Parts: sequence; C-alpha cells; structure tokens
Amino acid sequence: MSQARSPIETILILATLALLVWLPLPSGSNSDWAKALFCLVATLLTGCWAATQLSKTGTHNRALRPALPLFMLLLATQVWVALQWVLGITADAGTTLQNLMLGLGYSFLFILIVGLFHTRKRLTLLVSVLVVSGTLQAFHGTLMTLSGLEWLLFEPKQHYRGVATGTYVNRNHLAGYLVMTLGLGIGLLMALRDGAPLRWRNLLEMLMGPKARLRLALVIMVIALVMTRSRMGNTAFFASLLVIGGIFVLLNKEHRVRNSLILASLILIDVLVISQFFGLDRLKDRLINTRVENLVEEGQVVAGKNELRLDVFEYAWEQFTDRPITGFGAGSFGASFQSYPGPDIPLYFKETHNDYLQFAIEYGVIGWLILGLFVIGALRQALKALWHRESWYRSGIGFGASMAILGILIHSATDFNLQIPANAATFVTAAAIAVLAGHHRKTRAREA
Repeated sequence: MSQARSPIETILILATLALLVWLPLPSGSNSDWAKALFCLVATLLTGCWAATQLSKTGTHNRALRPALPLFMLLLATQVWVALQWVLGITADAGTTLQNLMLGLGYSFLFILIVGLFHTRKRLTLLVSVLVVSGTLQAFHGTLMTLSGLEWLLFEPKQHYRGVATGTYVNRNHLAGYLVMTLGLGIGLLMALRDGAPLRWRNLLEMLMGPKARLRLALVIMVIALVMTRSRMGNTAFFASLLVIGGIFVLLNKEHRVRNSLILASLILIDVLVISQFFGLDRLKDRLINTRVENLVEEGQVVAGKNELRLDVFEYAWEQFTDRPITGFGAGSFGASFQSYPGPDIPLYFKETHNDYLQFAIEYGVIGWLILGLFVIGALRQALKALWHRESWYRSGIGFGASMAILGILIHSATDFNLQIPANAATFVTAAAIAVLAGHHRKTRAREA
C-alpha cells in the first residue's frame, strides 16, 4: 500500500513551486546573487528530497526510471564542464565555475521535479502554478506598458521602454518564458477535456464555463506576448502551436473535429480578435521591416541591427572552428569572442543571440552533443505522451510539454533564452513534465 505524503514532502513541494515562481522575478535571476540563491535552494531541496527517499522502504515513483537517463546526461554535461575548468581549457575560469554550479542546479531541479510531482494531482498543481506565474508576468508587463510606469520588480526599466518585458530586462526573454508557459497552459486545457459529445453548448461551456479562468490566463499571456513585439518569440509560439497542434489533431481521429475547434479558437479568438487591440499591427510591421531596423546611438545610425547580428554569427562560427571539439569553456563567450570581430562590429556582444552556436562555442562538440541528447530525449518523452490515445490527460500534458520544448528550441535560433537562469530552469522543468506526462500515477492512496 502507498504511503501517505509526509509533512516534509509537502514543504518540499511548496518550496519548489515557490522557487519556480521566484526565478523570473529578479530580472530572470540573471545576476550573481540570484544565480547563487537558485543553486543553493535547488541543492538543499534536492538533498532533503533524497534524504526522504532513503527513509522509505520502497519506491512508488515509476517516473524515476525513464527520467534517470536524462538526469545522467545532465550530470555528464557538468562533468565535462568540470574537466574544462580543471584542465584549463576554458578562457574564463571564473565564469565556467559559475556555469558548473548553475548546471548542477538545473540537474538537481530536473530530478527534484520528477521526484516530487509524480501523481496526477501534483502534476496538475505544478503546471497550474507555472501558468499562474506566466500570467503574473504577462499582467505585470502589459500593466507597466499601458500605464507608462515602466518598472521591473525592484527598479525602473532602462531598456525596451514601450514594450512588455515583465520583470525581465529583455523583451525576448519574457517572450521566451511566455512561449513555455503558454504551451503548458494550452496542454492543461487539452488535458482537462471531459469527453462529452460534441455540441455547441459544450463548446461554449469550455470557452465560458469552469475553464474560463484558464482561458483568461491564456488570453492575458497572448496579449503580453504580442506586446513584447518579439518577432521570433511570436513566431516560435505560433509555429509550435501549429506543428504540435497538427500532430495532435491527426493522431486523435475520434475527436478530430472537437480538437480542431479548440485549437482554432485559440488562434482566432486570442490573436485575430483580442490581440488586434494590443499592438498586433505593430508586431506585423516589425516582422515585415526586419531587414531595415537600424541600431541608433546618440542620434546616429551605427549599424543595421539585424545585419549586425548576422555578422556576429559569421565571426562566432569562425571562433567555433578554431576549437570545435573541446570548446572555449562554459560561459566564456563574453571573454573569448572579443578578439574575433572586425571593425564592422562596433558593440560588445556577451551573447551570440543563437543558443545553438553559443553552446557549441563554449562546450565544444563533446558537451553540445550531450546536451542535444538530453533535449531529444525530453522531446521524445513528450511526444510519446502526446501519442497516448487511452488517456486524454496524458496526451494533453504531453501536448503542453511538446509545445513548450519545441517553442523555446525555435526561439533559441535567434536569441539566448537558455543563457537566462529563469528560462533555462523553466525549460528543464518542462523536460521533467515531459517525463511525468506519460509516467505519473493517476491516484495515490491516502494522499492529501
């Protein structure tokens, strides 16, 4: 018989949820003190959870077995980073050590999520809290933009005034966070379908009835996503929705019409109607005029911004080819890249604006392949759950995890979301949800 949940386990669950909500608040936790706090809390929570597992006579978490290979891949990546640091491969030993600590924090968070949220009730709570967090970020971002107050959480906004950034400094990082929480929210909506026959009354009840709060949260997040004016963020959201939604509709033949109507409502109601009043036309203009946006400093056009980013890609690729196998050290791009750009790059670039290229430069092919296997494994788990025809809940949560993972992978082609601790941690959480989607327990005896 299953054991009842202990008070310590309840505290660990609440503390983990609080950590996930906290991470985006201090500017995406992209500062030394916030990174250190995350690493400390994630390590302590995982240590406490591991201690509770040792005291149990048996394990009742069947999600741990499929999660173990992914966890080992994350740990293998940290072993490689440690070798870069110890062997002096890195161009910036201090930053590489910091990235080692962050990597261990992400690894511990992954196994902690799988270890704690392995029942349906807990998994629903986890996804719901992430949706609430995304909604709060979206509400804060839209409120600051529409009111003209333009504050982050602790200080006035210095950059990207006039567009939504939430508590992030960069609008693209809010967009990346919303892409993940929107995906998970849509997945939760699909998971909570009741299976009643398709009638207009049931469709209206889904849009206006008990699930109205979830629908409202999705609307708020879509509005904020549009108000970020993030081209790739919006592209990633709709591309992942169309791809995963298309797979979902094709797989489920029995309820193809119902699922198509639900997904169509998300696009038509949220985007074409509501977002039209919150700057969809301005986002469209940014997408159309991508090639002509200029970078202006002190009234002078310094360079075409988008062309400048492409030039950075070229120099970054040149850097990668100099040390393709071992890389320059995790987190060292800001220090190692500066000797490569020519006079046509007038600015200091700490990031490549392409996560794939930056990970390749810093980790080398060795570390890049290990991380790639982790991502592929997580996406495979999510798609397996999406394929689960016997359970609407499992396929719905698999839908959400698939969309969150694919969305941030698309966005990473032109930005550096995975260099921001809050977004990287949320991505790792989505990977853990992908495992839990297909391997959680539906009920647990005597669990509160």
